[in-house]
Amino acid sequence: MALQISATNPEHPALLLELPWHVPLEEWPEEYLVPLPRGISRHVVRYARAGAEVVAVKELAERPAVREYELLRTLDRLGIPAVDPLAVVTGRTDQDGAPLEPVLITRHLGGSMPYRSMFETTMRPTTVHRLMDALAVLLVRLHLAGFAWGDCSLSNTLFRRDAGAYAAYLVDAETGDLHPSLSRGQREYDIDLARVNISGEMLDLEAAGNLHPSVDPIAFGHEICDRYNALWDELTRTSVYPAGKHHYMERRIRRLNDLGFDVAEMQIEHSSNGDTVTFVPKVVDAGHHQRQLLRLTGMDAEENQARRLLNDLESWMATQDDYAPGDPLGARPEVLAHRWVRDVFRPTVRAVPKELRGSMDPAELYHELLEHRWYLSERAQHDIGLDAAVEDYVTNVLSRQVGTVPHASDEDEDEAPDGAATPV
Repeated sequence: MALQISATNPEHPALLLELPWHVPLEEWPEEYLVPLPRGISRHVVRYARAGAEVVAVKELAERPAVREYELLRTLDRLGIPAVDPLAVVTGRTDQDGAPLEPVLITRHLGGSMPYRSMFETTMRPTTVHRLMDALAVLLVRLHLAGFAWGDCSLSNTLFRRDAGAYAAYLVDAETGDLHPSLSRGQREYDIDLARVNISGEMLDLEAAGNLHPSVDPIAFGHEICDRYNALWDELTRTSVYPAGKHHYMERRIRRLNDLGFDVAEMQIEHSSNGDTVTFVPKVVDAGHHQRQLLRLTGMDAEENQARRLLNDLESWMATQDDYAPGDPLGARPEVLAHRWVRDVFRPTVRAVPKELRGSMDPAELYHELLEHRWYLSERAQHDIGLDAAVEDYVTNVLSRQVGTVPHASDEDEDEAPDGAATPV
């Protein structure tokens, strides 16, 4: 059978042809390899250079190689942190024509490390806790996407520093399976496997003298379960809020944002006891909020501003009688966004005297007002509303800064950016 390279990018096959596919991976010459730390694997794995790319090459049977390749491509489309699949190579033979195992090729994740390399110098317990946090977030993201890992462990994960914390990436999807959603039993099976695997890996580190004396391997195995359950509950639980406690919704959204998740949908169902709020979190890519706000309202804001304004827009839309996601008779989000700009955003901005706004553009000013409302509502333990927040902000914040805040220009800042009032 002739050599076949199935790749995601048409440019990759030509680059990959330069590698010695007629040689068993374990015997590849050093000239093709890149000396990077490797984790423990049940398969032979090597890092090699293909053109400007550094790739990970893993030998395994054809069927699991193709299956893992497709699973990794699906995870990539879903935005799940995992290694990037590049190609599957089949039809390999040695110089004598004897068949060799196919290989799965993934892109090396720059700046990442396998856990054993990180423990070569004894890690502080606080750092180990951060690794558990990162792995718990990864496992939750997989489960939210309907992916049952089947072999969650430190060995099947790469870690990369992320603004003082760590981000975890799935490396081995061979045992995984994708479903529309996971049952509680499927999730608990994954969690229990993670507990057993991590405790065993920690015991190995302890035996090798690479574990801090204060770290209990068994306790850390249980810790992944505790952290996973707390995060899963925060992301998926239904919250019931008393009337007038809408700032509790704001608090919930903030906690989700701090955990790295965004509220893609929010539904409010009125009940006799209060407002039942269901959150559906979704991990989104960089610039998502800017694009979404621009599409809905015509406003071009910074990413953090856009995130804040979209959260407020989502909360407001969920209180409207004609908001019915999925119902063809309900108002479209673009229509509601137009109404929010007209009835909420613009009147709120206009309520602040121009001479007190300084150089703040409307989006930044509205963001500041939302932040002020949040702090006042937390202090009062009820939602004080935008009108009261604007009055307090003007009186107790802007008026006291009037001597230091630059005066507004002669341009009319009362209006939202061009197009904000005509998205439909």
